[in-house]
Amino acid sequence: MSDEGRQENAKERRRGTANASPDAPPGGSEWLRLSDDDLLYEIQTLPAAHDADAHLLEVVNSARHFFIRQEAAKRVRDHDRLKAHSGDRHIGQILVRGLNRTDDVSYLERLLAESRHIEVKKAAEAQLRTIARAKTVPTLPKKS
Repeated sequence: MSDEGRQENAKERRRGTANASPDAPPGGSEWLRLSDDDLLYEIQTLPAAHDADAHLLEVVNSARHFFIRQEAAKRVRDHDRLKAHSGDRHIGQILVRGLNRTDDVSYLERLLAESRHIEVKKAAEAQLRTIARAKTVPTLPKKS
């Protein structure tokens, strides 16, 4: 390798960037071929109204570090798509925090009873309390 090439590699290491993930499956999506830093950047810069749930779920399903998988789960817009991951304590917490409809109560109660992860149980309890409070808080009439 030339001196110029070694210097560029040293700059990359100092910046904390890496080459494509060694865990990336061959033929995987372009997102999974990104380095951890670049993948986190892609996840964190998604607009609120994105249509990247499929890419995010691919990251959630991957063998990437739990933090990266958790960050991807936080950005999934359709929380119902995370229900298959309720057994994963890192993803389960994110899933539970996104469930806030009355329809979600039975699912949260089942998670509370069946989950083996204390973090998921505590998050489910908190969400159930939030939903219960929202149902009992009277709404103020609109002023004319």
